[in-house]
Amino acid sequence: MNLFQQLLLAPAALGLLAPIAAQAADVSSLSGASAASAYSAQQDTDAFRAWQSQNQVTSVAQFSDVQPTDWAYQALSNLVERYGCVAGYPDGTFKGKQALSRFEAAALLNACLDRVTEVTDELRRLQKEFSKELAVLKGRVSGLEAKVGKLEATQFSTTTKLQGITNWSLGGVGFGIQNAGTNASNSVNSTNLNNAKYGGTTFNYDLRLNLSTSFTGKDLLYTRLRAGNFLGSAFAGTPYKAMTLDMSTPGSTTSGGTSLNDVFYLDRLYYRFPAGKELTFMVGPKMRNTEALAITPFYYGDVSLLDVFTVWGAPGAYNKATGGGAAVIWKQNVKKGKPFFAGSVSVIAPNSFSADTNTSTAASGVALSNNASGGIFGNGSATNLTIQTGYQADQWKATFAWRYGGCGQQVNRQGSAAGVAGEACPGVTLGWNGTNVDSNNFALGLAWAPKKNGTIVPSVSTGWGYSAYNQTGISAPATTSVGVSSAGIDNQLAIGNIGATQSWTVALQWKDAFVKGNSAGMAVGQPSFVTSLRNGKTAQDGNYAWEWWYKFQVTDNISVTPALFYLSNPSSAGVNASATTNIGANVFGGLVMAQFKF
Repeated sequence: MNLFQQLLLAPAALGLLAPIAAQAADVSSLSGASAASAYSAQQDTDAFRAWQSQNQVTSVAQFSDVQPTDWAYQALSNLVERYGCVAGYPDGTFKGKQALSRFEAAALLNACLDRVTEVTDELRRLQKEFSKELAVLKGRVSGLEAKVGKLEATQFSTTTKLQGITNWSLGGVGFGIQNAGTNASNSVNSTNLNNAKYGGTTFNYDLRLNLSTSFTGKDLLYTRLRAGNFLGSAFAGTPYKAMTLDMSTPGSTTSGGTSLNDVFYLDRLYYRFPAGKELTFMVGPKMRNTEALAITPFYYGDVSLLDVFTVWGAPGAYNKATGGGAAVIWKQNVKKGKPFFAGSVSVIAPNSFSADTNTSTAASGVALSNNASGGIFGNGSATNLTIQTGYQADQWKATFAWRYGGCGQQVNRQGSAAGVAGEACPGVTLGWNGTNVDSNNFALGLAWAPKKNGTIVPSVSTGWGYSAYNQTGISAPATTSVGVSSAGIDNQLAIGNIGATQSWTVALQWKDAFVKGNSAGMAVGQPSFVTSLRNGKTAQDGNYAWEWWYKFQVTDNISVTPALFYLSNPSSAGVNASATTNIGANVFGGLVMAQFKF
């Protein structure tokens, strides 16, 4: 037995040095017992290093007899590629099954320790060279750790984010006469009165505080607090609801959360959560049907000016009903950017908070209860069932919606000058009073957007709506704001005779208009106009609305938007075949809006 065979490591030592032993066979470019004896006698470390450098490999793949399935493959790979202290045989083999001597193990270990020492020395040199920078970074990290600890101790919530947005408007409106006809004196008097009461410049605000809570990272508990000072402003829809701004606080009317200015109230409260990859559920005591849709019908919406243009051309179907309810939203599971089908169903009851407000009593003195004025399933729940389906591709989308408005749901026409007591959605729905009206409302939407933003080609959004009414127990208001008696209205468009209305909108929007980040828009349409009467006469009803705006994006959180709008015949009383009176009027409006996000 030769010298190398006598000095083989014990089995236990071989187990410890297995990762090294697998490469130590590379130590000699010689082969056979005589070569090993010659190397052992030489005992020349410098010569060994020179040999090792000559036969060093840079990748374990250079060994023809080493396979990824070998049990020591990863250890060998680390020593070769990380430390570069393993050499092979001149024939490109590693000979991993060849026995290892103690001399070979010592030489291999020494070579690897030399490389580790080189790395350590380099690290020490770098640490010394950048000691000042490292000290600064260490101080910053310590400071950040202290701040994070303080924030964690005093933070509002680990699951809730607070985001705020406030909109300011500075502007005014002016009223004019249109086709006074045989009722010229009343129209002139009313126009002068409107200019005197509502024609002044006003400075209004709307403030929203949004609390977004997530417990799983995919769900959302949404709470919104809101306040404003639009009560008494022309921009809140007085005397014509078509003048209402989208930012006009619903709580600034008697039909909202409060009838006072500068008072916070709860505007939204609902929980949204996914179920699988395609379904999302919503439920809450304060949710809105237009926020539970599968697809937003328009691309138009960088700026929300007149409220009549935020319902996508169909105020009957998209009536912004708000109250207790639930919704389910389905979206086809496709790769991001691919076309998909989607659909949604929501049930909203604006009067869900009250089971019954009936104060009638029977002969026995016991209060009668028929759920006439509230509850989710009661006769007066004002239930809205909204179903939408649609298809959306990269540059275009098409939608169809149907809403059934149950008994008690107000159908207030946007252009109406009549009172709106008990209205479920101020300034948005159609226009006559009566708690015994149910309706079927339909909406079609088609929108297209260019691939590239700019000032040449805008996105085009179009919407059309149709509403049919089943009216029982309709009562006309005593007077309108233009001084025409209810008898006069009945002689023109008898409120109980209205069978159907229509509406439409065409909206254009330019993103990155002139300057990147800015945008411009224009919309035109008819909010709602009577197209069918029950008395067989012809409805000659019509009203138009226009708006124009340009949004300056000052910073990521601040924007300023000058805007103009024009309303033709906003009272929209109309005439029939037997009357010649038209009490319409023109309204011009201008304002500057500022928006702050924080």
